[in-house]
Amino acid sequence: MDGRSHWSKGGVIAVLFGRLSQVSSPAIDVRALHVQFGAVEAVRWLDLSVPAGGSTALVGRNGAGKSTTMRVLAGVIPPVGGEVYVGGHDVRRDALGAKRVSGYCPDVGGLVPRATPWEHLQLSARLRRLPPGWEEDARDLLERFDLGAAAHRVTSGFSHGMGRRMSVVLAAFHHPRVLLLDEPFDGVDPFGAEATLDVIADARSRGAAVLVSTHLLELAVQASDEAVVLRSGMVVGAAQANELGGEAGARAYRALLA
Repeated sequence: MDGRSHWSKGGVIAVLFGRLSQVSSPAIDVRALHVQFGAVEAVRWLDLSVPAGGSTALVGRNGAGKSTTMRVLAGVIPPVGGEVYVGGHDVRRDALGAKRVSGYCPDVGGLVPRATPWEHLQLSARLRRLPPGWEEDARDLLERFDLGAAAHRVTSGFSHGMGRRMSVVLAAFHHPRVLLLDEPFDGVDPFGAEATLDVIADARSRGAAVLVSTHLLELAVQASDEAVVLRSGMVVGAAQANELGGEAGARAYRALLA
């Protein structure tokens, strides 16, 4: 591949693009992923790879298979077929190992309603056996996401946007090698979106691989190197993220979803 994308139409629109292949063993490596719920094929033969220090966005409409793919990577649901490796761990055979090296922000839920943000962070530090001094990182993250004043309020009283921000905090708190953010920008104000973009940049600077799912194309472009477009559980296109920016990129994206 020469790094240029080519848009073509022939039953399924496909985009050929130059993948970031300089890393021989991707931090996220998905081959022919197949997920099925009863008669419904949620994900069909999906291939995906993200190198250490790279960031990829999964984009598409609701029901495209983005969250299902993220849940498989996070070890929440098992795949029906295919191979999935997270940080070198096979999620089918070593789900615990994959969870240890990753941080996951689910698309919904993930918070204990009767617990405060600080209690969530305390529990995470204990379960992950973080070294002394984690409190400073925790306070810094809460302040960056404008949650410092709410650190000792139970999360049941949080707005949707506050819950999204707290979920990102918990995913990034332990500096994972793989960061999985499912719809982190949903219902989040510009301040929260900027904080999330900063967390993604920080994770990449440490060499972590980042996978973001979102239906917000503009933020996907800002958050990633490349974007993979899903429709009806299948990859229908992929390109360098900046090629989906602007009106021309938006038109190409809409054509993929048609």
